[in-house]
Amino acid sequence: MTNVLAGIGGYASNTHYQPGLYAQYISETQYTDASMYSLAQNAFVGFYSGHLNDLKDYATRNAENVNANAVATIIQQYIFQYLTDCWGDLPYSEALKSMEIVTPKYDTQEQIYKGMIAALKDAESKLSPSGGAIAGDIIYGGNVAAWKKFANSLRMTMAIQLSKRYPGANDYAATEFKAALADTDGYIKTNADNFKLNYPGGNFKNPWRNTYDGRKDYAESKTMTDIMASLNDGRQNAFGGANDDLTAPDAFTTSNVGFPYGLQRPDAEAFASANTNFARVLRGDFRTETAPYVILSAGQVALARAEAAQRGWTTETVNTVYREGITLSFQQWGVNVPATYFNQSGVVLNGGAGDLNKVILQRYISHYPDGRMGWNIWRKSAVPTLTPAPGAPAGSTIPRRFVFTTLEYSTNPNVNEAVARLEGGDKMSSRIWWDK
Repeated sequence: MTNVLAGIGGYASNTHYQPGLYAQYISETQYTDASMYSLAQNAFVGFYSGHLNDLKDYATRNAENVNANAVATIIQQYIFQYLTDCWGDLPYSEALKSMEIVTPKYDTQEQIYKGMIAALKDAESKLSPSGGAIAGDIIYGGNVAAWKKFANSLRMTMAIQLSKRYPGANDYAATEFKAALADTDGYIKTNADNFKLNYPGGNFKNPWRNTYDGRKDYAESKTMTDIMASLNDGRQNAFGGANDDLTAPDAFTTSNVGFPYGLQRPDAEAFASANTNFARVLRGDFRTETAPYVILSAGQVALARAEAAQRGWTTETVNTVYREGITLSFQQWGVNVPATYFNQSGVVLNGGAGDLNKVILQRYISHYPDGRMGWNIWRKSAVPTLTPAPGAPAGSTIPRRFVFTTLEYSTNPNVNEAVARLEGGDKMSSRIWWDK
């Protein structure tokens, strides 16, 4: 459990850099192939044989411990969501049964999402003060109430991701969102409840420290710094750092110099040489070895609630939870939100047709630098407006998914059924189920 939880930060940062590149949270500074949409042959098999299987073993070894099993289930759903959001249809119901099923079927993404939400509901309901100690819990230290809040919050963020497929207030997504919101065990509502990793350093470092451990291949994108500048958004003080060298005098200095996105290599190298203070991802003090890293925050949950309210799914007051979410997000990054922030034309909700997009833009900002979530939000809403990389071949489009590897074709013939369900086939431009 400890090893899995220590690695969870990678899912929300840099396990794969491509989601952050596709969402234009980050730019490549030297080797720019991924930014220009070269074919990404990412494999998912290691997630099954690694963390997912470790959690299965943990649950088996703690078979009589209700809480340990419930937490293992909750973390498995978080990982499964990451995988299905990146690839689409995947083994789920028959996964992790290698002794009985060598070639598991690929469940549809609809089945996976509904399975994940059901599993979270079941696990949350089983957690109890008398359910046993949660060995290895480095997130909440065995706090059952906190795990219940995380499970309910994850249910809400999963449900809101399905708004394209289930837009109505009485449809599946809204019904599940409202059930999680109304659960008496609560949800992440304050930053004290955030799902956060506190790294000890050494073998367990903040994942963004590893990114800049002798290298500087990634930067905060100009797309992102331009959005922040347009809103005079103080969170930029934390979002970009002037140096990757934490021993430098300006190690903990902010940088607003966003790196142009999607340049060809000579242009990227020229920009890096001319702008040595380009914005690294996060200010230096947020990516030391021991810097905490937030994976799901109160601000993000509040802004998901604001989107649900704006869509008419709930009876919460949109402006109240919207302002709450922005305020909590600012506080998460150690910044106070000035009252004038809410009066800007790009922020204020005035009852117009553009209010939903303003809420969604704040969700996009709040999840930085979690590339998968930024990519999720953009794919389902087209907010913010992103244009393909200028250095990419003519006619290129921003990828919508990862493709299956050749190894998957040679080891599990069931992949062909999943490919047949993709409009356009196994391509990065094909849309996964919730993106249609």
